[in-house]
Amino acid sequence: MLLPMTADEALLSPDALPSRHGYLLAALVLVASLALVAIYATGAGTRERELAQARLAGEAEQVVARLRQQLLTYELITRGGVSLFATVQAPSPQQWRHYTDGLELDRRFPAMLGLCYAEALSPAALQELQLRRRAAGMGLFNVDPPGARAQYGPVVLLEPRTIANVNTIGFDMLQEPTRAAAMLAARDSGAARITAPLQLAQVGAGRGLVIFAPVYRAGIVPSDPSARAAALAGWVCAPFRLDGFVEQAVADAPGTPGLRIVDIGDGVETLVYAHDAVLAPGKHAAAVTHSVEEQVYGRRWRLDFHQVRAGNGGSALLGTQGTIVLGMLASFLMFAVALSLARTQSRAQQIAARMSESYRRSELRFRSAMRFSAIGKALLDRDGRVVDANLALANILRASPEELMGRDFQALFSGTGDAAEERSRAATGSVYRVTRELRRDDGELRHVLLTYAQVPGDVGQDVASLAQVEDITDRVRAEAQINALNRTLEARVALRTRELTRANEALESFAYTISHDLRAPLRAIDGFTRVLGERHADAFDDAGRGYLARVRAAAARMGELIDALLKMSRVSRGELRREPLDLSAMAADIVADLRHGDPQRQVDAQIEPGLHASGDSVLVRNLLNNLLGNAWKFTRGRERGHIAFHRVEHAGETWFEVADNGVGFDEAYAGKLFRPFQRLHAQDEFVGEGIGLASVKRIIERHGGSITAEGRVGEGARFRFTLPDDAGVG
Repeated sequence: MLLPMTADEALLSPDALPSRHGYLLAALVLVASLALVAIYATGAGTRERELAQARLAGEAEQVVARLRQQLLTYELITRGGVSLFATVQAPSPQQWRHYTDGLELDRRFPAMLGLCYAEALSPAALQELQLRRRAAGMGLFNVDPPGARAQYGPVVLLEPRTIANVNTIGFDMLQEPTRAAAMLAARDSGAARITAPLQLAQVGAGRGLVIFAPVYRAGIVPSDPSARAAALAGWVCAPFRLDGFVEQAVADAPGTPGLRIVDIGDGVETLVYAHDAVLAPGKHAAAVTHSVEEQVYGRRWRLDFHQVRAGNGGSALLGTQGTIVLGMLASFLMFAVALSLARTQSRAQQIAARMSESYRRSELRFRSAMRFSAIGKALLDRDGRVVDANLALANILRASPEELMGRDFQALFSGTGDAAEERSRAATGSVYRVTRELRRDDGELRHVLLTYAQVPGDVGQDVASLAQVEDITDRVRAEAQINALNRTLEARVALRTRELTRANEALESFAYTISHDLRAPLRAIDGFTRVLGERHADAFDDAGRGYLARVRAAAARMGELIDALLKMSRVSRGELRREPLDLSAMAADIVADLRHGDPQRQVDAQIEPGLHASGDSVLVRNLLNNLLGNAWKFTRGRERGHIAFHRVEHAGETWFEVADNGVGFDEAYAGKLFRPFQRLHAQDEFVGEGIGLASVKRIIERHGGSITAEGRVGEGARFRFTLPDDAGVG
């Protein structure tokens, strides 16, 4: 090895000659290299393998370059589609077809199944698109898979117009995780992104890849991801088959080696393409392998190449003389390198001096940051004694830094941990936090948060950890005050709850008593007016008898309202008994009873099977009876009524819905529907007490659910409600 240079030699200029030790080293290198040439000449097989490895690496680079060029061509095709959207706000299907026809995809790019455009749509935008296409005579536009979602990405344009491509129109690519990952990555980055290997949407297309290029409104790419998401209009996409893509890229490459492409972008290896699968190490002695990793539009690919050598020709490639000549050239090259190393030794010493100065400055910065920190800090040795302390710690402990040197750090605080805690702190290996109490000399009790972190010291030093001390007394006191306030608040809430419960019980008892006490005068009114009508009818004229009839009708109406009031009272009383319920079967029974009571009606009732929930069977049957009975009643004016009971998804939650095509209602008065005795239709038009929907609302609220109503005059009504599976509600 080179002998170290003296201080005077380190100051020599770079043009100075190296010492004779450098020449000696060069001579030793030359002798050793010639000896290695002799050894190398006997290892012809190893040399040939290395040459074959180098040739394979060169051929692999050519294949990688061709694949890269092929992918770039596919990106340019998608970018062309993006440019079309930048020049034409909304290209028509004819314009899209003319653009793709000009590309001659079938002839020039047979692996590409087509060029498509997937539009980024909200639910409102999707409905507008469907209406616009229907108005343009393009038929009904269906999204596959169907269902309500916050965001859609259906294929709107796809050329060339083959049968498989036509059947792919409307496919929502945002619902497929592999495609969605590439689409969102393209949206946020503003650049083209490619998917992991997946099953292509076209029937019979097999596995492949899809490259996506984002399209932004006005053709301008916003500067940040959030603005890009807001300005996104859609994606131009190009699906292509894997086998055809690779074969087209390397079709005219002579002597293409065996190739295997693996996607490693998600930490899981996924096979992209395989031709003459790469041999496992040791399977074939004459085989050479080479691997290349590539970043491919947001994905990472590993390309594994292999090639089986034709034979084991020993030294036939260069011969013995060629090997010796090559070895001599290498020896002289190494001799030159040795001279260069001798010249650069002084530079290495200068670099070492600069690194030492940098380390000294780093140490100074650490010491300054510790000493002038507003948080108390101390360096501890392996026995937990203070090696160094800053002014903030001295202020907390009411002692000078010099007085803290060598003291046991744990002994400075009360409530120190036991041996188990010490083992736990040592086992963490990184950062450990614990709360302690500090009793100052004046008797004041302070709470501190201790943070331990292991730090390395210099060689020969005994620094083992850094301790940080924070005074958290004010925070602990504030938390204690908050806890006391919380306990007071809980007591107040419990008191108010008991008072509210007693008030509700008093109101229910009052309503029940009043309802019963009102029946006696009503029965007297009804009885006396009936006697007047039967025994003294001749004493009245037609107007008088009409008045008597009105009095009896009013008394009967009053009796019905009292019954409704009692029914409302019973809904709010009693224990809620939860059990599994078959809502579909319950609704079918109610509809059958309605048909039996009104057989002349023509009503189509659609009940979704398999609707289940948990709740009180009596109350839930009352709920469905009111909703389905209202739907039956308010479709009376239709030539053929329609009632539906099914499940819907709304705001990420499952709701049950009862819908009809009846007379409907004005949504401006929807708030009155669930109030007792509130009616939106005349009594002579639709009979009732106005208590049914109020009972429905109380039943659902007792089960912890909610209900909403939608409707339009003359177009029917929809009532949606939830029945959460929560046994604690009610």
